[in-house]
Amino acid sequence: MLIEKNSMVLSDITALGINQIAQLYYNLSFDELFYHETGRQLQGYEKATVSSLGAVAVDTGKFTGRSPKDKYIVMDDSTKSTVWWADGKASGSDNKPISKETWGHLKELSVKQLSGKRLYVVDGFCGANKDTRISVRLVTEVAWMAHFFKNMFIRPTGPELNEFNPDWTILNACKTSCVDFTKHGLRSEVFVAFNITERMTVIGGTWYGGEMKKGIFSIMNYFLPLKGIGSFHCSANMGKSKDTALFFGLSGTGKTTLSTDPKRALIGDDEHGWDNDGVFNFEGGCYAKCIGLTAQREPEVYAAIKRDALLENVDIDDKGQIDFASQKKTENTRVSYPMGHIENIVKPVSKGGHPSKIIFLACDAYGVLPAVAKLTKEQAMYHYLSGYTAKVAGTELGIKQPQATFSACFGKAFLMVHPTLYADILAEKMQEHNASAYLINTGWIAGPYGAGYRIPLKDNRLAVDAILDGSVDQNGFDILPVFNLQIPKHINGVDDKTLNPRNLWADKDAYDSSLHKLGGMFVDNFKLFTDTPNGRNLVSAGPQL
Repeated sequence: MLIEKNSMVLSDITALGINQIAQLYYNLSFDELFYHETGRQLQGYEKATVSSLGAVAVDTGKFTGRSPKDKYIVMDDSTKSTVWWADGKASGSDNKPISKETWGHLKELSVKQLSGKRLYVVDGFCGANKDTRISVRLVTEVAWMAHFFKNMFIRPTGPELNEFNPDWTILNACKTSCVDFTKHGLRSEVFVAFNITERMTVIGGTWYGGEMKKGIFSIMNYFLPLKGIGSFHCSANMGKSKDTALFFGLSGTGKTTLSTDPKRALIGDDEHGWDNDGVFNFEGGCYAKCIGLTAQREPEVYAAIKRDALLENVDIDDKGQIDFASQKKTENTRVSYPMGHIENIVKPVSKGGHPSKIIFLACDAYGVLPAVAKLTKEQAMYHYLSGYTAKVAGTELGIKQPQATFSACFGKAFLMVHPTLYADILAEKMQEHNASAYLINTGWIAGPYGAGYRIPLKDNRLAVDAILDGSVDQNGFDILPVFNLQIPKHINGVDDKTLNPRNLWADKDAYDSSLHKLGGMFVDNFKLFTDTPNGRNLVSAGPQL
């Protein structure tokens, strides 16, 4: 059956226009991929180095993060009225349209690059729910790209592979680029392009593995909301009593760190759906930031870095020793690993019941938001649509310092339909299942970035514990002016003085001024959503200046 399946796969690949294939490796095991990605004959970014922890390490070159400005979608009859298209505003969509002709050129470049090469083909699922998952196939000439895909997507069983028929295909032609990009109206030589009608992604000009992962997340963000199913940029875990919690936030705000908890079983660390049965993971692995990683600070993530894990852009010496504190290549150092590398996970399927707690994570560079606040349901929708945080250095190309930003639904770059549709679905789910929402600041207190200090991870974890066990509600609340947020007066283990951010600023007038400034930024940003009745109704849940 395997020989027959390999023959079918070869036929599928040649049908794409890829010809003269030197060798086709289909769904290699982790051990086989290890052999292929560490071969002595490999050079440059293709070659992986074996670290002292057993995981392999690779470099992704210039692109150590995603390049969202180089994301394109074919505009045709099926997408013209459904996709949330870019309108030229900095705060708007990243979904730039391309014509069928430009798509044809980019696909031709990719097919030409992959022709005549030895190719790695990997099949996987996106979505733990069999009713809504999509079957994804990767075609690449780089062994470690196949390894990354195998880590991050749900690995089919033997019988599932025999019957596998891809719903979506990724042609990762990272070695090519679109040299004549101006002729085709593109921003640069780099392209991450999607054709929803053909159900295909083509990638060129960037070696960053995260483009494959986030690209398919974007596709789930298209298909599921149009069916009324939640598709969210969040992590999820489950307590011993089967209570489920969601953690929303952009990369670098602590989704992976705070949801990976020895007291709770991990469902997933980044992307989830929410349907009539509950929450389900999209992925088969985790993609954690490594900067500053220590065994003491994040023992579960550190222990996951072993054979079959794949490190990106870490500072590694000739002996394989890793300096996790180093920002030599980027602050956005990463590791991908299969879910099974985390000991305490939900098994056998990464799914849970309906969440009772919703936690929004914001890395506040201004140092004015409280360490933790309870939100009304209206405030929850306001902050979800606002998606305030600070871009952490290195998460995206060109970001060198934390920058205050608003990213709708804590993942604007991955939204394919209008943000209010995701928010409406979240609001309906929260209402139906009586879920409560909280805001946690994982950024700065006692002053802005450069003057104050980042909230200790210990305090963030204690705040999460208090939310999940309900003790956060037991000692009353103060009200944060302007934002009208409820600040708990006491959290076990946390100094009471740190809960109200104004207490820690030496210059109270400076704090008040910064608070009003940030409030004004929220108000200005939210004007994006006042073109709908639901958006206008939420204005009163935001800052009142």
